[in-house]
Amino acid sequence: MTDTIAGITAEIIARSQKTRSAYLGMIDESRNRPPVTDRMSCSNWAHVVAANTAQEKKSIPAGEGANIGIVTAYNDMLSAHQPFSSYPSLIKLAARSRGATAQVAGGVPAMCDGVTQGQPGMELSLFSRDVIAMATAISLSHDVYDAIACLGVCDKIVPGMLIGALQFGHLPAMFIPAGPMPSGVSNKEKAAMRQKFAAGEISKEELLETESASYHSAGTCTFYGTANTNQVMMEALGIQVAGTSFVNPGTELRTALTQHSVERLLDQTSKGSNYRPLAEVVTEQSIVNAMVLMMATGGSTNLTLHLIAMAAAAGIIIDWHDMDRISRITPLLARVYPNGQADVNHFEQAGGLAFVFNQLRSANLLNEDVVNVMGEGLDAYGRKPVLSNSGESKNIQWSEPVQASSDDEILAPVQSPFLDEGGMRVVDGNLGTGIVKVSAVDAKYHRIEAPCKIFDSQDQLKIAFEKGELECDFIAVVRFQGPSANGMPELHKLTPYLGILQDKGFQVALVTDGRMSGASGKVLSAIHVSPEAKQGGPLASLIEGDVICVDAVLGRVSVALSDEELSLRTPAEQPPQSNTVGRGLFEKMRSISGLSIEGASAL
Repeated sequence: MTDTIAGITAEIIARSQKTRSAYLGMIDESRNRPPVTDRMSCSNWAHVVAANTAQEKKSIPAGEGANIGIVTAYNDMLSAHQPFSSYPSLIKLAARSRGATAQVAGGVPAMCDGVTQGQPGMELSLFSRDVIAMATAISLSHDVYDAIACLGVCDKIVPGMLIGALQFGHLPAMFIPAGPMPSGVSNKEKAAMRQKFAAGEISKEELLETESASYHSAGTCTFYGTANTNQVMMEALGIQVAGTSFVNPGTELRTALTQHSVERLLDQTSKGSNYRPLAEVVTEQSIVNAMVLMMATGGSTNLTLHLIAMAAAAGIIIDWHDMDRISRITPLLARVYPNGQADVNHFEQAGGLAFVFNQLRSANLLNEDVVNVMGEGLDAYGRKPVLSNSGESKNIQWSEPVQASSDDEILAPVQSPFLDEGGMRVVDGNLGTGIVKVSAVDAKYHRIEAPCKIFDSQDQLKIAFEKGELECDFIAVVRFQGPSANGMPELHKLTPYLGILQDKGFQVALVTDGRMSGASGKVLSAIHVSPEAKQGGPLASLIEGDVICVDAVLGRVSVALSDEELSLRTPAEQPPQSNTVGRGLFEKMRSISGLSIEGASAL
């Protein structure tokens, strides 16, 4: 097949035929059961409605209107999820006005990688996705709902919720976001202050002042990391109302979009007029669209893991090489930090996702044969929601298609993109297979060849930096950071140190079986290298001074050794690991975790 969107989609459909059929068979089994009003006993129903109003105690068991199951990631320590405090009440009121009901089906954990970055708790981060998936399934297992409303934003929460919700793919589902906080200190200034702190030029108090001026209110962090890439993915998949991703919390438009999301969700239940179950929305076509949007916007590398896991939950098989092929035919249309200096509020003001959708459609880079929460096709996703006054009420209307960017330093047309290719590349070689995010790395650093320095933790690299042992050209190999070794934490803590060395003129790069933050960039990094060192991957056989080449242009990550030389070496063993901060509970998950290239799932 030629490398076109249609061709790649056709290959994925053919490859997934068996697994997709099995998934749809499971969904049909759920869909074809007797109505819930017949399946549940009186005792069952009494438990379901015990805390409801007198009217709902009659209407819910009688099936007199759809009942929405709300799965929420609310907590009030994390800014992105704090706005969800009021959402259940708002959803219930919106449902009640339509003769329906809503109940909080359950809550899922929502940890923040920004809080745990560089801390032991980060080793629980990736596996929290699978815990969230299971918690979502448990929340919905009461099996008394006609629709699913998912309240989540950040890194592992949205992928985990979708994986869990797909087990109930006979129901319609709606993701309802909270939106980003208003802009604070610029990302450029924040990154500069982090490097100054790493270099010992400013105090911890000065750095905290800058960080607090950046992360300053309720809402999602404003850089284009994993949380905001999640929002783009949900619109691309068609399970979030168009234009809802980057509307700030606490605004009239934000509230109206939440109410509008409930109305659309109710309409798509089996009791509405446009039944549209989740299994018919998340398809091979919409998964490909999500990959295209990720590449066109320079999205987070974490989604290279999550998209594979989310697709697999729907019986769809994709891999990194699909992403690489899509990246090579998808132009980069957005410059948002870390791929530029703008934040997502600036992105939205410049034209946002509506502009990107229309540009990609004009170049035939999206599958149009999709259904979504907006209807059929992609027209709605090229328009922006606006509030209109209608008497005493305010309603959502949709703008004309957004065809122009208001800031060509943030959003570029498809005819003159920032880069002819998208944000990521696959690298293969005798060290394994990994991912490189090229959209944030200056082209002069796309190929680095140098002797390696070996570290078994990011703290080891920090100590070497502080001792002045890294003032040279080198490639840092940070190993035993994969899923089965320690849960695959993000290694964003390394970014300031490597960035300082690069700014001094040294040729530096990173090779690791761990992850980098969705906010990482600047330094050439081959990450997620699979197979990981813990599983006998070649990284375990490297020794200090081996010459490594990371070439994002040719797609190579290799060491200047023959296969025979590598095979004769005795692999290093992982140093002893601590089980504090809850890590001991995840030992079994580490032992059964899949390869990074397969989504790093323990499910």
